[in-house]
Amino acid sequence: MTNSNDSRPKSLLLMIAGAKGAVGSTVAAAVAAMQKNPDVILPSLITRNSFVYLGPPESITMAGWDAQSANLVDCIENHGVLTDNLLKPLQKNLEETPIFASPAQDLDLKGQVAHLTKDIQDFKKQHPHALPVMINLLPACTCCNLDTVKHVDDLYAGVNPVNFPDLAYVLAAIFSEIPVVNFSPNRLEIPVVVQTAVEHRIPISGRDGKTGQTYFKVVLASALKARSLYVDGWYSLNILGNADGKNLMDPDRAAGKVANKTELLDEILGYSVGERYQEPTHKVRIDYYPPRGDAKEAWDVVDFKGLFDLPMSLRLNMQGRDSILAAPMVLDLARWMAALKMAGCSGSVPELGFYFKKPIGENPPLSFQDQVHRLQMLEKECDYKCLKL
Repeated sequence: MTNSNDSRPKSLLLMIAGAKGAVGSTVAAAVAAMQKNPDVILPSLITRNSFVYLGPPESITMAGWDAQSANLVDCIENHGVLTDNLLKPLQKNLEETPIFASPAQDLDLKGQVAHLTKDIQDFKKQHPHALPVMINLLPACTCCNLDTVKHVDDLYAGVNPVNFPDLAYVLAAIFSEIPVVNFSPNRLEIPVVVQTAVEHRIPISGRDGKTGQTYFKVVLASALKARSLYVDGWYSLNILGNADGKNLMDPDRAAGKVANKTELLDEILGYSVGERYQEPTHKVRIDYYPPRGDAKEAWDVVDFKGLFDLPMSLRLNMQGRDSILAAPMVLDLARWMAALKMAGCSGSVPELGFYFKKPIGENPPLSFQDQVHRLQMLEKECDYKCLKL
C-alpha cells in the first residue's frame, strides 16, 4: 500500500444501484440533509469521528441508477418513509441528484457492464476529486450458483442479467477500480468476482445489511452463549409492507434472505438449534403486510434452558423503520470502503461482519463481541496505513 501524495481530505461519491428504492431514496435524503444541516444526520453515523483522511461526512454526494421512471422526490413520497416537513426543505437538493436509468433489459451482461462503465465515467467527471463507492441496493433475486465459473468471459456467456442484474453493477465497478458494498441478500461474492476484485486491487464487502431483527438476534445469541444458556428454539416473524416485503413473497427470491437470517444462529452458538428434536427449531418467517409500509415489525420468541435443564423464554417485539435503520449503515459502509481502498485493501473484507447478516470472506467474526473487536482493529489498521508518511 502506498499513501496518496495528495494529503487533503477526500469527499465521497456514492453510486447506488437501486437509488429510488426505499433505502436508496432515504440515503439520498440523508445526503441532502447533511449538506444543509449535518447535525441532523451525524449522530446516527458510527464513523462520524473516524477516518480523518476522508472528507467530513457532510461532503458526501450521491448518484445512481434505477428502473423507476418517477423522479426521486415522487419516489420518496410514495415510499412514505419521510414526512412532508422533513422532505420539503430537501427537495431542491434531491432534484439535482443525478439518477440514470438502469441498463436496458435487452442488453446482455457484457453490454450492461459497458453501459454502466460509461455512466460511471460520467459520474466521475462530474465529481473529479471524489472517492467513488458502489452500493448495491437492488432487490432480492433468485439464487444463482456460479461458484464453478472460472473467467469473467464465462459469466458473459452464461448469465442472463434479467435474472441477476446486480452482477453488471459489481463488474462495472471493479473494472472502474471502485470498491463495492453489497447490501442486498444476493450472493455477489462468487470466486471469479472476488478474484477479479483482487486483481484490480478493489475491496468488496457484504452480504445482506443487518439492520434490525437480525442485529438484535446476533446480540442476544452472543449474550446467551456467553452465559452458557442453551438455545432450544428461536421463532422469528417479520411483517413489512414496502416493496422489499412484496418482493420477498416470491419463495425463490426469499430463499437467500431467509437463509442469511437463519444460518447465522447456528454459526454463533456452535450447534444446530433443534438438535435435540432431530429437526431445526430456528424458524424465520417474512410476511408482506401492506398497512405497515416501511415501518416493519418483528417478533422473536426464544426458548432456552439453564441449570438442571429447566426451560425459560424471552420475548422481543421490535417496531422499526426499515430504511431509517439501513440508511446510516450505507453511509458508514461507504466511508469504510473508501478508507479501505486508500489503505490498499483488496478482495473480501470479513472484518465488516458487524454490518451484514452473511459476512463474506474467510473466518468472519460471528459473535457480537468479536464483530465489534474486529471492527475496531480494522479501523486502527486503516488509520496506520493511510496516515503513514
